[in-house]
Amino acid sequence: MVTRIVLVKLSCLVLAILVSGCRPLQRPVDIVAEPYLLDTGLVSRSISFENPDGAPGEGGKAASKLGVGRKGKPAITLKAGQTVQLCDIKGPGTIRHIWMTTSNNPVNLRSLVFHAWWDNQEHPSVECPIGDFMGFAHGKVTPYYSAVHSLGKNAGMNIWLPMPFVKRAKITLSNEGKENVPLFYQIDYTTGDKHPGDVGRLHVLFRRENPTTEKQDFVMLPQRRNKGRFMGAIIGIRNMHPGQWWGEGEIKIYMDGDTNFPTICGTGSEDYVCLSYGMQQTPYLYNGCSLDKNNFISMYRWHLPDPISWRKECRITIQQIAWKNGLAETQDDWSCAAFWYEPVPSEPLPKMPDAKARTAEIWKD
Repeated sequence: MVTRIVLVKLSCLVLAILVSGCRPLQRPVDIVAEPYLLDTGLVSRSISFENPDGAPGEGGKAASKLGVGRKGKPAITLKAGQTVQLCDIKGPGTIRHIWMTTSNNPVNLRSLVFHAWWDNQEHPSVECPIGDFMGFAHGKVTPYYSAVHSLGKNAGMNIWLPMPFVKRAKITLSNEGKENVPLFYQIDYTTGDKHPGDVGRLHVLFRRENPTTEKQDFVMLPQRRNKGRFMGAIIGIRNMHPGQWWGEGEIKIYMDGDTNFPTICGTGSEDYVCLSYGMQQTPYLYNGCSLDKNNFISMYRWHLPDPISWRKECRITIQQIAWKNGLAETQDDWSCAAFWYEPVPSEPLPKMPDAKARTAEIWKD
């Protein structure tokens, strides 16, 4: 019996080698859990204004008053109405980290718009104000970190979600505001990654309703008709009824054939971000609240160890229900940056609110 089992395993290995082109099938490289693996086949690259193409041996060639290579072009002034290309990378590869900083004025952080296109798709898969993309609502910088973002008190913004691509990654940043602002950034990535053609590409959508419509649940993720995985969201609330608790609404996740009722149903808004009995400004790795002040709330939830995946379709909403001598329907100002993965080609994102609508009644320092 033991001999028969061994022969079966050897046969399976031989078949795998033949199918993969006479090489053993390789498991994906886990660069975080196995940092000691050196022969990964990955090539490390980085793009900034000091090396806009990420080309080897081409960084830091610009000159300052100190000479060539002495901090010649760390940043630009991004003018009102200007769009700058941050990268155009040939794949296959994976963007591993993006760092950026600019003016920490809340209006600016809702006026700058991040766009990303994957693998020559005509429409972007990511369209989001830079502040919400980098982990905080209302343009209000409050230092914190999670499994996805880290934020310094002077708007040192970081995102760590991997962004795979097969053929091409193109990213731009547009200044839809009225002021010229400084811009520093760095994109760290690898090339040579082994991605299947249907690998999930990062998608990010920003929505805001100011105010929401009574008895109509706020849509965090409009209907997507593709397989995918919801990663989580940055959710902003401006409580328009001071003194009234706003957060009794439940999240509803409709997937793969759900119609009137969802497969996944929450128990309350603060419960969705894994807090309880009201909101507390307590940021954790996968969940929490980074701002709870002056009736402005910025909260988040990341489904990393507890995946939300679907095979055909998904739609996600959250209710606006208050507590006013019992449960009561209400209207407040809600925004959401939803993050998910799905293959391309993918459907275009719904139209995003313009700069005026994004910055209306925003946080004021």
